[in-house]
Amino acid sequence: MSTTEPLIAGNYYHIYNKGVNGLNLFYSPDNYQHFLRKYDEHIEPIADTFAWCLLGNHFHLLVRIKEAEEVSGKNLTGFPNLSGLEGKDKEEKYSFWVSKRFSNLFNAYAKALNRQQGRQGTLFERPFRRKLVDSERYFRQLVVYIHSNPVHHGFTDNYKDYPWSSYGALVSAKPTKLHRNQVLGWFDGKGNFVDTHRQIIDFDFIDHLIIE
Repeated sequence: MSTTEPLIAGNYYHIYNKGVNGLNLFYSPDNYQHFLRKYDEHIEPIADTFAWCLLGNHFHLLVRIKEAEEVSGKNLTGFPNLSGLEGKDKEEKYSFWVSKRFSNLFNAYAKALNRQQGRQGTLFERPFRRKLVDSERYFRQLVVYIHSNPVHHGFTDNYKDYPWSSYGALVSAKPTKLHRNQVLGWFDGKGNFVDTHRQIIDFDFIDHLIIE
């Protein structure tokens, strides 16, 4: 599956990006927080977020691309004129704009980090990678995979303690922009969500969804 596959409205995607040549993306808590603020600015209006994890030189997201009708009334910069378009033409024009929103996120963050680090040039790999998630089972396995990534890469011994993932927000009762109820519903409740994270993940089963 091509990494430049269009982001089609209504579909779920595993989206991943990393620093070019393994370059670090995050050096301090402020960096992580700034990325999340920029994410809220650029992506929250156009995508539902179900899981995420930020690590030193890469990140993972699980999102659903909103339909154009869900976005059109938000007065977002550059929203395409879709009037009179149907089918493939409408899909392609909207998809291009959605991809541009992700690119704008990466560019805005890269400019800020480059200033901080006194560097120039590309920060993220291009194009950013994406894979379609097309079943409930894949969805569940991928959520667990994303949350276990800090352990997999040696950032922590316990995914529950890692501060830069969505796990804590999903098991909390605090307000969140994540679609918590839908995620927990896919796991048949919070208890099963927690229990499933304790199990060994069948990475072979979701190999086509993993982007490393």
